[in-house]
Amino acid sequence: MFRKMSRVLPIVLAMTLLLTVQVSSAQDTKTLKVWHFESDNGAMGTAWASAMKAFEASHPGVKIAYEQKGFEQIRQTAQMILNSDSAPDVMESPKGNATAGLLSTQGLLTDISDEVTKRGWDKILPPSVATVARYDDKGIMGSGKWYGVTDYGEYVMVYYNKDMFTKYNVTVPTTLAEFETAMDTFVKAGITPIAVGGAEYPAQQIFYELALSKADRKFVNAFQLYQGDVDFHGPEFTYGAEQMADWVTKGYISKDSTGVKAEDMGVAWENGKFPILISGSWWYGRFMTEIKNFEWDTFLFPGNTLHPGSGGNLWVVPIGSQNKDLAYDFIDLTLQQDNQTLLGNSGGVPVNADLTKITDPKIKVLNENFATIVKNDGLAFYPDWPVPGYYDVLVQNVQQLIDGSETPSAFLDAIGTNYTDNKPTS
Repeated sequence: MFRKMSRVLPIVLAMTLLLTVQVSSAQDTKTLKVWHFESDNGAMGTAWASAMKAFEASHPGVKIAYEQKGFEQIRQTAQMILNSDSAPDVMESPKGNATAGLLSTQGLLTDISDEVTKRGWDKILPPSVATVARYDDKGIMGSGKWYGVTDYGEYVMVYYNKDMFTKYNVTVPTTLAEFETAMDTFVKAGITPIAVGGAEYPAQQIFYELALSKADRKFVNAFQLYQGDVDFHGPEFTYGAEQMADWVTKGYISKDSTGVKAEDMGVAWENGKFPILISGSWWYGRFMTEIKNFEWDTFLFPGNTLHPGSGGNLWVVPIGSQNKDLAYDFIDLTLQQDNQTLLGNSGGVPVNADLTKITDPKIKVLNENFATIVKNDGLAFYPDWPVPGYYDVLVQNVQQLIDGSETPSAFLDAIGTNYTDNKPTS
């Protein structure tokens, strides 16, 4: 009996030891929860997928649990998610006073100022790009603590179908008057020139482009940063509203666009249904991948020195993150030059790339245009940023401006009243 037990005992001990090691190993394994809303085949999605692989390779025993969310999903539910046990460890967040700024005042985002200095992220980001990463105690961007970091830039431009321009003998315009003449040519041919998503952000950015054609930096700082009073019936917004309505009357924009979402707008343009799309650089990498049937290119909104644009959306670390040090390591990887160069070659606007290794001529122009805008202090941010809830206010009222149920003057009354009512008091 003793001999049998002596044979069994080592086996039992070995199995116990193996089980103990397995349990210990399982306990040692950590999970970093990452959420973002970029498309998998877009520039940021491509670069960040590579960063996730590099992170796991450099962090044995740590796995990334990645979940892709929608922009609207995060924008609308961020407060609820970040205030729950379901919060990720690191998340892409919309930037600006009404989003990241509001979340910072609610105590839902980690102050990462010390980490920014320690890792040198403040040396990587140009001041105009870093504006969206810092918020004061009222949630106003541009100063105060760092509550996020961006690793790319973005701006609104005009995408155009080169084949359609050639077919109808339309040249690339350099002034707003030339732009309207070009669109008149398409209207005469029975073609609606501009693909528009009136149910979401794209339409309001066209209105803002038109307003910016009459604006200067003083106007932008008053509207966005509260550095002065804003006259909503002044020349800037009045021109934007009246021209937007006029573009609908002239047939440049379809009244039916009020029900079109951004995704459907982009797909329609990809399918060659419209010659022009006015939207952001975030589409660029996707268009490079998905458009196969026509040649396309871009130009800056004609005549403007100010453009909707900024540093990109933010990597933020929720206050409830269980793995903040790992979150910082991941953010750091996305800012490294190799990942930034990949982002650039995938059609993005990197902030720390080796530009000599960006090979596509069109991507070089994309980045050169952004550099020109930054150099000329031309980033004017986005119209929905200044006050909480302003995005939905603009969507609704721009829809009514497009369908004709609201006059330009009534439109300006509506957006001006909401802005004034929700503007932070000193």
